[in-house]
Amino acid sequence: MAMESFVIKTPCSSANIGPGFDVIGLALSLYLELHVTIDRSSTASAHPLNCRVTYEGQGEETGDISLDPEVNLITRVALYVLRCHDQRGFPVETHVHIKNPIPLGRGLGSSGAAVVAGVLLGKECGGLHHLTPERLFDFCLMIERHPDNVGAALFGGFVGTYLKPLTPEDVARKEIPLSEVLPAPAGGVDTGVKPPHPPHGIGHHIKFRWAPEIKAVAIIPEFEVATAKARAVLPAVYPRPDVTFNLQRIALLPVALGQSPPDPELIYLAMQDKLHQPYRQTLIPGLTEIVESMTPATQPGLLGVCLSGAGPTILALATSNFEEIADKIMGMFKQNDIVCSWKLLEPAEGTQVIR
Repeated sequence: MAMESFVIKTPCSSANIGPGFDVIGLALSLYLELHVTIDRSSTASAHPLNCRVTYEGQGEETGDISLDPEVNLITRVALYVLRCHDQRGFPVETHVHIKNPIPLGRGLGSSGAAVVAGVLLGKECGGLHHLTPERLFDFCLMIERHPDNVGAALFGGFVGTYLKPLTPEDVARKEIPLSEVLPAPAGGVDTGVKPPHPPHGIGHHIKFRWAPEIKAVAIIPEFEVATAKARAVLPAVYPRPDVTFNLQRIALLPVALGQSPPDPELIYLAMQDKLHQPYRQTLIPGLTEIVESMTPATQPGLLGVCLSGAGPTILALATSNFEEIADKIMGMFKQNDIVCSWKLLEPAEGTQVIR
């Protein structure tokens, strides 16, 4: 067929879930979509790199989302995959329409979703059907060094992830786009040289069980926290008791969230953290009060509360009374003059290509 069309659907994600800093990820039912059409009958294109990019959704009104395929994170990632396979640009007359309802800079894995969708875009546009999900994960982790978000967005569900350290030589090439340092210096530069393929087995994942009764209430403040800023407030060295505290809880967390019916007290204890949330309270007014006051004893239906990723979104896991839980947390934010919205989300399947 001369005209080809498909949709790439990638879920948002929440990382850490309390103690699982940079390890645990949860895919959630809010989806980035790429609506792609390719006119393979065309022989020339007026668009740079043969690709026209259009966008609707979060951040649209700010004008901060680039429609240049060499600048936009999604298409830049796709180009990296294509160039690793000796394809310098997109197929002639490619149109990528991005629909993004995932809030930007709120701790819901918007950049992780963009990287995963971009890798799949490169695979589909380039006809690279030999790339397995595990190999796609390697490409993702060359770009986004947080395996918890990209692992959840790619594979879906509730996942634990592992990242193998890369050598400086592995990541030194400027042809590799790096989402962590966007917008500049961002990598992904076309030097005319074929980029290096990722090493094999950069990361691994395992899927945990998730009790079907548990849903996620996401309370989303109307301000952003940059991941780099949220990491900058973390200490270089931690007290041993704090590390032990988290290790004890992360050993319980996957089991606690997989048990049906859920045990509220066990889950509440298993979601506690001393490695990142206490240090990020300076960036998120009201965080300490929310985490300390919202308990299963004070709120029926609640299982536990945590910061979603780097924040500022709060994730409350619950089995009932979802709106009441959201209203209480939004009320605490309102005391600090912070306006919020909320969404009721469920665990999601991983990235899909729909033709």
